[in-house]
Amino acid sequence: MHTEIPHAVGVPCLSAQRQVRRLLMATCLLAICFCVPLLKLVSFAWHSALFSYIILIPFISGYLIWSIRQTLNFEIVQPCWPGAIIAWAAGAGIMAWSWIARSQGWQPETQDYLSVTTLALLCCFWGLCLAVLGTKLLGQVFFPLAFLIFAVPMPTSWLENVDLFFQHTSAAAAQGFFVLAQEPMKGEGLLLHLTNITLRVAPECSGIHSTIVLVMTSLLASYLFLQRPWTRAVLVLATIPLAILRNGFRVFVLGMLCVHVDPEMIHSWVHTKGGPIFFALSLIPFFLLLLFLRKRGVAANSLPKTQPET
Repeated sequence: MHTEIPHAVGVPCLSAQRQVRRLLMATCLLAICFCVPLLKLVSFAWHSALFSYIILIPFISGYLIWSIRQTLNFEIVQPCWPGAIIAWAAGAGIMAWSWIARSQGWQPETQDYLSVTTLALLCCFWGLCLAVLGTKLLGQVFFPLAFLIFAVPMPTSWLENVDLFFQHTSAAAAQGFFVLAQEPMKGEGLLLHLTNITLRVAPECSGIHSTIVLVMTSLLASYLFLQRPWTRAVLVLATIPLAILRNGFRVFVLGMLCVHVDPEMIHSWVHTKGGPIFFALSLIPFFLLLLFLRKRGVAANSLPKTQPET
């Protein structure tokens, strides 16, 4: 009589363990190949006020995978070579484009150089995952792996356009707050002419750092607490108008202080160091929306499904 001993729940089979070890070894070799740009990326993020979060991204992705390790299905590990080849070709193409562009005179800033090399590294890493583990297993950890894209610094041209967008929208939002408060004000683009002072919404007032953090927070919250696609989309998309309102409210508060307290408030901590406070205030409507969407999602899932008539 032959008795089969089933695998324990949450414990991968030996072949899967070998595949994971192979992936770790291949990842180490890949990191060695990209050691120079990786060290530059860590140094750049460590000394950057805007991209300091990059250092945390791999740890966040690793924790998300670790937290669901007991639910991963290792029974079927089928390498996806076509997908791996496409990912590797994309990484090689990005590096080749960078080398050709620099040979023709392109002198990228550190931020742009790291954007290119980090994206190429990610493509190669995703290719390794496809070649070793396959699509079925990677589908279970798609979000943590996709979240690694935030480790790529935003190119300078993109950052300038995003800054410009939030400058103008924040100025428009601030004008709206002044109108609601019935405060005399004349707006000319990025200039806000108040009674005793003229404010200009500078790039530093765009709140790009807080906005990036808020977007990442919304993605993590939607992944952890929301189940339905539409609730996740609503939460993530809501971060843009929420960021605009936060920035506009900050300009409005600063302007009201300058008008009704002292014009020198323009140099106060509210202007120079008040960002974290207004970011914390923006989390209040964010978490209220999260709670509302979670309840709606639970209520929708609890509705009885109609049975087809026979």
